Amino acid sequence: MKKQVFNPYLPLYEYIPDGEPHLFNGRVYVYGSHDQFGAFQFCHNPYVTWSAPEEDLSDWRYEGIILKREEDPDNKDGKLDLYAPDVTQGPDGRFYIYYAYDWLGKIGVAVCDTPCGEFKFLGHVKTKDGVEIGTEGHSIFHFDPGVLTDEDGRVYLYSGFGATTWFPQIKKGNKPMGCYCMELESDMVTIKKGPVKVMNTAKEEDIHGAKGHEFFEASSIRKINGMYYLVYSSINGHELCYATSSSPFGPFKYGGVIISNGDVGYQGRSRENALYPLGNNHGGLVKAKGQWYIFYHRHTNYTNTDRQGLAERVEILEDGSIPQVEMTSCGLNDGPLKGEGTYPASICCCLIPPKGNVFYPFFLPKFLKRSKTYITQSGKDSDEKETQYIHNVRGGTTFGYKYFDLSNTKEVALHVKGKFQGKIRCYFTFSKEEVVQDVNTEKDSVIHITLPSLSQKEALFFTLEGKGSLDIYSLELK
Repeated sequence: MKKQVFNPYLPLYEYIPDGEPHLFNGRVYVYGSHDQFGAFQFCHNPYVTWSAPEEDLSDWRYEGIILKREEDPDNKDGKLDLYAPDVTQGPDGRFYIYYAYDWLGKIGVAVCDTPCGEFKFLGHVKTKDGVEIGTEGHSIFHFDPGVLTDEDGRVYLYSGFGATTWFPQIKKGNKPMGCYCMELESDMVTIKKGPVKVMNTAKEEDIHGAKGHEFFEASSIRKINGMYYLVYSSINGHELCYATSSSPFGPFKYGGVIISNGDVGYQGRSRENALYPLGNNHGGLVKAKGQWYIFYHRHTNYTNTDRQGLAERVEILEDGSIPQVEMTSCGLNDGPLKGEGTYPASICCCLIPPKGNVFYPFFLPKFLKRSKTYITQSGKDSDEKETQYIHNVRGGTTFGYKYFDLSNTKEVALHVKGKFQGKIRCYFTFSKEEVVQDVNTEKDSVIHITLPSLSQKEALFFTLEGKGSLDIYSLELK
């Protein structure tokens, strides 16, 4: 890589969750929904795309708006938000984006000659007799489409929802009934076969071996070594799981958890001990230069609706299984981050407030947020000059980073704002040593911590003990 890349892998002013990565013509393109910082509603911005060369996933380029909300004739006033999409290159060589908007239950299709141009509306997915899926009384509630063009040119569309509680947004007559597969005609809109149910909800018989990790949403489909891999968000919300089948129509067998956005389940970690605030999850797999990656997202601003894209390396073993990977700060980087230079404090992959982590709410009034610890920013949405930081770090809070090469690092300096009196404890994953530093700040301050002799791969954690609160802006390694 020409330069380092860390999580989040896009600029910190960009909020693109639900990332579906695809390799087209030597570049990895990420398609996702687009949150608006501070909007407190999902996917309020238009679809945009970022891409990077396959050989250098540190070099992300903004490709611009690819689909406006107003492009769909059912949304001419632009009031309906565009939810998580997916893209495939069809048998004709053109590129097709499949999307759901708000809670209509329909799936729209738009087409473009290039993977990042201006997509134009093509139609809504429909049955052979012309009935659009998702229309009232159609029974199945369709949501979060995932799409695959197979080697033989057949196109398979997956969608569905697996909520076990009532969602008032879903129209009467449509039900969250699990995940379904549909084969499409060559027009890329009409259903040729299906819908065929491929994953059950938590209320139904566990025929997939997924008990405790049943399908909820976020269908993402890939074909790997002749097998179909369905990545999905489970009933637990924070985790991306996978199931496999030798046929696109199943039966699918549960494989395991790939990633949790709180590291729940990794090395036996419980939900009560989540390393990062929990929230919904959505993402997909991509292979670049022989390496597989999982794209997913995290939550900021103490809300479920300000989400940022992350990515981690994964390994697909000879038996086809994918071991769960941990959430890191180094992500797409070729190994640990350098133990020199200045890094934004908000790239932390561990953030534990005094009373532990919760599943972020949809909205929390400002007077209740004042006592919370979370990542936020000083600028407005899409402000390239924004400053992102960890807000309201109090005594008992832990924040941390995985991983740095600290073999030649002598000191870490934390750039902070706020009033705090007490101590900060600095400790590591692979070293039994720890450093305790007195802290007495009034306004803008720099906390200098001398480090012991460390290794080429270390997690760097900090815990505050004392009174007051700090905003942590950056850490400088020397």
